[in-house]
Amino acid sequence: MNKKQITSSMKARKFAANTAVHVILAVLSVVWLFPIFWVILTSFRAEKGSYVSSFFPKNYTLDNYIRLFTNTSVLNFPKMFMNTLIIAIFSCVISTFFVLAVSYSMSRLRFKMRKTYMNIAMILGLFPAFMSMVAVYYILKSLGLSEGAMIRVALVLVYSGGAGLSFYIAKGFFDTIPKALDEAAYIDGCTKWQVFYMITIPLSKPIIVYTVLTSFMGPWVDFIFAKVICRAEADYYTVAIGLWRMLEKEYIDNWYTCFAAGAVCISIPIAILFIFMQRYYTEGLSGAVKG
Repeated sequence: MNKKQITSSMKARKFAANTAVHVILAVLSVVWLFPIFWVILTSFRAEKGSYVSSFFPKNYTLDNYIRLFTNTSVLNFPKMFMNTLIIAIFSCVISTFFVLAVSYSMSRLRFKMRKTYMNIAMILGLFPAFMSMVAVYYILKSLGLSEGAMIRVALVLVYSGGAGLSFYIAKGFFDTIPKALDEAAYIDGCTKWQVFYMITIPLSKPIIVYTVLTSFMGPWVDFIFAKVICRAEADYYTVAIGLWRMLEKEYIDNWYTCFAAGAVCISIPIAILFIFMQRYYTEGLSGAVKG
């Protein structure tokens, strides 16, 4: 084979490989997007009930969304939405602070039992959080945080209390920031807090965005802890419990399409948060490259 034939053969193989990759990605995209597309269509479906004969709705309506926010006599979705939003915002702020503080300490400071703590945190992180939910519930009950309005406080404590153990990803990012920047700042008279706030944080916007998103999404979609702590306190239900109740036997026929509408609604705050934070993610990457 001459050089021209070898080049032509390599191009053909590259084209075939790229085509195969694109076909696989297209199939995976369809598999991933199909449920989302179906939920959106169902949220506008005029026919009631959980089972219908056609994939596409025969008639479209906005009544499912209107009913979701106006019919509060059975399932008060607006209140569930606000409960979840309040809990998620406070949990997000506290968790983000804990994660960044612990991550920076583990990355920059050297102290006794540091490696021991990191190993313990890693081992504890291997166990599912719900394994401790019974013990957590009785601790909260003994503190008087399992009744009335204190349920919101209890859920915030549950979601943010152990956030400091999830420091490994942020610590890995802080480790990539040159320590020479810290040393130069110390020479100029900066304190550790000033170095953290004025140097490390501006260069760490990508990991801050990641931490904020994960800290917000955890309480927003959690069902297990919310169900255990709220129990029968319907006034403090979160959207996860509300959507689950819509699929119960006594509600599913009348609330199934409202369930789909609720699923669409709860995705909006996450999408808004991601769009808002994406700008800081891009700025952080460009700032890190320049630094």
